[in-house]
Amino acid sequence: MTAGAGPRPRHVTVAGRRVRHRVDGDGPPVLLLHGLGRCLRDFTEQHELLARRFRVHSVDLPGYGGSLPMAEPCTLPALGRFVGQYLDAVGVEQPAHLVGNSLGGAVAMRLAATEPARVASLALVNSAGFGPEAALALRLLTLRPLGRLLLRPSRRMARRTERMLFCDPAFATEERIDHALEVAGQPYTARVILQTCRHLGTFRGVRPQWREELLTQVAALDIPTLIVWGDRDLILPAKHLEAARARLPRARTHLFTDCGHLPQVERAEEFHRLLVDFWAGEPAGGGRAAAVGAD
Repeated sequence: MTAGAGPRPRHVTVAGRRVRHRVDGDGPPVLLLHGLGRCLRDFTEQHELLARRFRVHSVDLPGYGGSLPMAEPCTLPALGRFVGQYLDAVGVEQPAHLVGNSLGGAVAMRLAATEPARVASLALVNSAGFGPEAALALRLLTLRPLGRLLLRPSRRMARRTERMLFCDPAFATEERIDHALEVAGQPYTARVILQTCRHLGTFRGVRPQWREELLTQVAALDIPTLIVWGDRDLILPAKHLEAARARLPRARTHLFTDCGHLPQVERAEEFHRLLVDFWAGEPAGGGRAAAVGAD
């Protein structure tokens, strides 16, 4: 299955701004949320697999891919509000399964913390929020004016970034590099990435204040949670999975071996089975997170 397969995404208006999304399938609602500087194509494989049994929504977060930026700065609380507004715009009224990769995981947790009734479960994939460490490339983006210089589109940097995302370099295809350059070339992309990076972290690492607040709120919720990581993640290290287990002890966890920052791509079939089995194990009506305890 290729990253470009499947029907073309379409657009919806959310809070007065054009947002690119893709919707397929029938069944319980699922929302797939990508990471920093990425777009919905990071979930193409999962979107197409899950659409056989679920109503699957993939969305470009504001300022990424084909979605226009928000009127307000791109902060984590603003992104959480956006997700709720998106669900309203597409008519999702029942609780949705949220699957978030990297920044998308923190966004999913933010929505759960503020509007828990909208969330049937959380699947956090190499998620931001569990530790201070982050790749040097991300920390450099917080420095002025270096950050903007580093975000100037170039094929060399796009290839380097794509290779950092995977353990197996074969996944960093020319097609993926082409698409990364297309996304980076949008006139608003660099501004939105820098806003987000500087809100979430500094050169020293991910800020502790928002992490502590968010994890305390999520730990108090009664939402089934799955946390997965790739053991060869070069963006957010796999040791964050241990921190996740300590902070969210009722969550189910899984570590993919020989896998990088995008297990939903690099281990697509295994990831899909894990996700569907997790959802199948939930008691009727969502139930307690303890019902899907740690592996």
